[in-house]
Amino acid sequence: MMRAGEESDVWECTSCGYVEGRDAVEDAEMTTTQGQQKSEIVDVSDAEDQGLPTTSARCPECGNDRAHWYMQQIRSADESETRFFICTECEHKWREDDH
Repeated sequence: MMRAGEESDVWECTSCGYVEGRDAVEDAEMTTTQGQQKSEIVDVSDAEDQGLPTTSARCPECGNDRAHWYMQQIRSADESETRFFICTECEHKWREDDH
């Protein structure tokens, strides 16, 4: 994994220390770990106000039988999405993975 400081004009390998010059054109086309982290954030606060759908699902915390739900890709692209639930009563959050 190569990294660079904000003011740095080189890429440096975090394992072996190899150094390579940076190219502004190539850098603009690159996907960074910071960009990936930002795209994976899902705000589920006030789920009902966000328009999330509801379904029949038993909350493991309070036993309520209704929950808001959404799906998100959190693993590699060749694996199915993960379903997330938010209890309509106690707002407990849990997930359901396909195996």
